[in-house]
Order: sequence, then C-alpha cells, then structure tokens
Amino acid sequence: MVDSALIALVMLVGLAGVLVPVLPGTALVLAAGIAWAALVVDGGTARWVVVGVMAALFVAGLVLKLALPGRHLAGALPRSTLLAAGAGAVAGLLVLPPLGLLLGGVAGTYLAESRRLGPGPQARRSTVRVLRAVGLGVLAELAAGVLMVATWLVGLAVT
Repeated sequence: MVDSALIALVMLVGLAGVLVPVLPGTALVLAAGIAWAALVVDGGTARWVVVGVMAALFVAGLVLKLALPGRHLAGALPRSTLLAAGAGAVAGLLVLPPLGLLLGGVAGTYLAESRRLGPGPQARRSTVRVLRAVGLGVLAELAAGVLMVATWLVGLAVT
C-alpha cells in the first residue's frame, strides 16, 4: 500500500512536470509505472502489459507534443521568428527558471514579429498564435499523462 502511494505521488509530480518545464513530465510517470511493475516479483505479466500500454501512451503523447505545434504553425511564421522564440525561451530559462522559459519565448516571438510586422496588433496576433500552438502541444502531453495514470490505476485494481 505504501509503495502504491509513493508511486502515485511520483506520478502526480510527473503530471505537474508537464506544466512546469523543469520536471520531466510524462517520462516521470512512465518511470514510476516501471518501478511499480518491477517492485513485485510475482506480479506476473499483467503489470508489464500495463507498463507497455503506458509506454505506448507516452510515445503517442511525445509525438503529438512535438507534431501539433509545428503543424499548427506550418507556414504561418518565418523560421527567424521561431528561432527568436527559441533563443528567448533559453535566455529566459537561464535568467528566471522555470517561468522564464515561457516569458522568454513570448518575448522573443513578439520582438521578432514586431521587427518584421511592426509593433502592434499583428505582432500580438502572431505571438498569441505561437502560444496557442505550444499550449496545444502541452495539452496533448497532459492528456497522455492522465491516460497513463488512469491505465496504472486500472492495472493497480486488476493486479
């Protein structure tokens, strides 16, 4: 029982990690699932089947996290704007971790779009578009993480 409570706590931290860029997110949820399956020697293959489903959900979430923002932004913004957003995010992370990642990315996007389009509504619209795309990727990863935890809970009840 204590082991399961500890595993659940690690999984909750992993879900929080999807929203806080410093923590490993769904990778932590998967690692907790692997630890849960490895803890019991006589658990049979059922626990490993649960971990396999969790791993498939992890991969799906990772693919969606990376693909959805790119697909949402395809052709909408020049590469220079995306590079400025990335550079701003890295600089922000170094200056004000972990919140600086988001703030720096937004600032980098807005500055690049202001330079390209001029300051004002068009630059703001582009910045909001980038934020929506990134949010879509985070939402996909969070959904995968919640499904991973749900899979573990079903496995916990069954095994």
